[in-house]
Parts: sequence; structure tokens; C-alpha cells
Amino acid sequence: MEHKYVVDARGEQCPIPVVKTKKVLDGIQGEAVITVLVDNETAVQNVTRMGKHAGAEVSSKKMGEHEFQVVLSVNGAVSQDVLAEDTACVPDVKGDLVIAVDTAVMGRGNDELGKVLMKGFLFAVTQLPELPRTMLFYNGGVLLTTEGSDSLEDLRSLEAQGVQIKSCGTCLNYYGLSDKLKVGEVTNMYDIAETLASAAKVVKP
Repeated sequence: MEHKYVVDARGEQCPIPVVKTKKVLDGIQGEAVITVLVDNETAVQNVTRMGKHAGAEVSSKKMGEHEFQVVLSVNGAVSQDVLAEDTACVPDVKGDLVIAVDTAVMGRGNDELGKVLMKGFLFAVTQLPELPRTMLFYNGGVLLTTEGSDSLEDLRSLEAQGVQIKSCGTCLNYYGLSDKLKVGEVTNMYDIAETLASAAKVVKP
């Protein structure tokens, strides 16, 4: 039987959200889902890091301007050695990397394979030790931030950890997706050009 727990760590600064979550993890023996409520991006990052190190499946979502939710799904007891290493705070782990996505597929050749590769790439970004500062989506890339995308959960998790997710407004209009944006914000070409020009490093999958 799956047990459900809620940890309310809103208003708490690191390491309190991590410590509160660890206390719940300490007592878990079977399947469980822990929902952690926090109000800052650094707490999302630290709880996410601890959960992943403990072997949990972790997802996060931005619920409001200062309201975030991190969900940890575990199956069985968690190693106490792992938990002991993860109560320390880590500062904001966003670097000065910008990822520019101009297509819904990755690479040339078979588009179905390209969709699988792009989904895998966006998931891999969520696992990076240093997250990008901004992700830009333009032309066919806006298909990934709108209704029907298989990558919305990963992009919402990145947004909850402070990554800016920006989609080109002209592109959304062109594809008839202006009212179907599901993650991030609408931007324009001036902002895209400025973001790319000021970035220390740009990656284009």
C-alpha cells in the first residue's frame, strides 16, 4: 500500500526543508509519495538533489510566484548513508548557460527518433549538476512548451528550480499555439537576441 505524506516547509530556509523531508524519508519502509511545499527555488534544488541521491523519482512544479511543490516517489527503505550526506545546503546551482531549442526533434534523419532524442535531452538537462540560466524555444521548438508536449513535466521541474523557460511569441502565433503555452513565458526576438549575446555559453541541441 502506497503511503502519502505532506511536508510543509514554506517560510523555511535551507537546510530546514531538506531536514524535514529527511525525517519523513527516515521512517519509510514501503512505497510512499512525499509532497514537499516550499517557497524558494534553492529549496527546490536542494530537496530535489537529496531525493535523487536517495533513489527517489523526483518531480517539481511551480505553483505560483513564491509557491513550489516537489514530489518524491520512493519504493522501499532509503539508505541512511545516502541521507546523511545530503542535509547540507548547496547554493543556487544555475550557471550562465543558455540552451536554445529551435526544433521539436533532435538531429537529422528520422523525425520519430528525433522526438525521442529531444525528450531524452530535456530530461538529461534536469539531471545536470549545474542548471542552465535560460532555455529559449523558437520556431518548431515551441511545440515542446505547449499543450501535447511529452516534455512538459521536465520543463516544469526546471522552471521550479529557477530556470527561465521562454517561448517566442511570433512562433506561437504562427503555429496557432498562443493560447496553448503550458510552461514558462512568452518572449520576443529582441529578448532572445539579448539573452544569446550575453550568455557565457550557448548550447543548441
